[in-house]
Amino acid sequence: MQEKDWIRRIQKRGSKRDADKLIHAYYDEIYRYAWRQTGDKETAMDLTQEIFIAVLQSIRRFDSTKAAFRTWLYRIATNKIIDYRRRAKPVQIPLETCILASVDDFTAQMESRDLLDCIEKFVSGLPLEQRQVFYLRVYGGYTFPQIADRLAEPETAVKARYYRLTAQLRKEFLDEK
Repeated sequence: MQEKDWIRRIQKRGSKRDADKLIHAYYDEIYRYAWRQTGDKETAMDLTQEIFIAVLQSIRRFDSTKAAFRTWLYRIATNKIIDYRRRAKPVQIPLETCILASVDDFTAQMESRDLLDCIEKFVSGLPLEQRQVFYLRVYGGYTFPQIADRLAEPETAVKARYYRLTAQLRKEFLDEK
């Protein structure tokens, strides 16, 4: 696979050409992931840049025996997004706007954000096979046939894994027992 060759050349020789190829291969996917996490295009572009800078700065420590590159990349991306959320300054909203918004809407938004954080933590602790399908489907925007092709697995197995995980998430977080 080309990806492994690119990584090896980057690690050994610091190949800028291979670094460009690696970034180009994953840029859109990571941008979409950041955009879905933040809901803001500009922020997503900035985060995507930060993510790839962090990837290139730490790629010498990447060990393919511990995780697939995509998994390692998403872990860095997730950590950068968490860091962004921690340092994000609250937005000043005029008092009139706050009065018009109902307390229930605000509570629902906060619960939703907390729920997404909990789901992210839960999924990150799952086995690699489940995480890959989840991340590719939810954050990467891939179809089941595309995921099956990328993972070199039958589409039925990919779908089954994804739907089992979503059922598990519903049970765990939405109290559907």
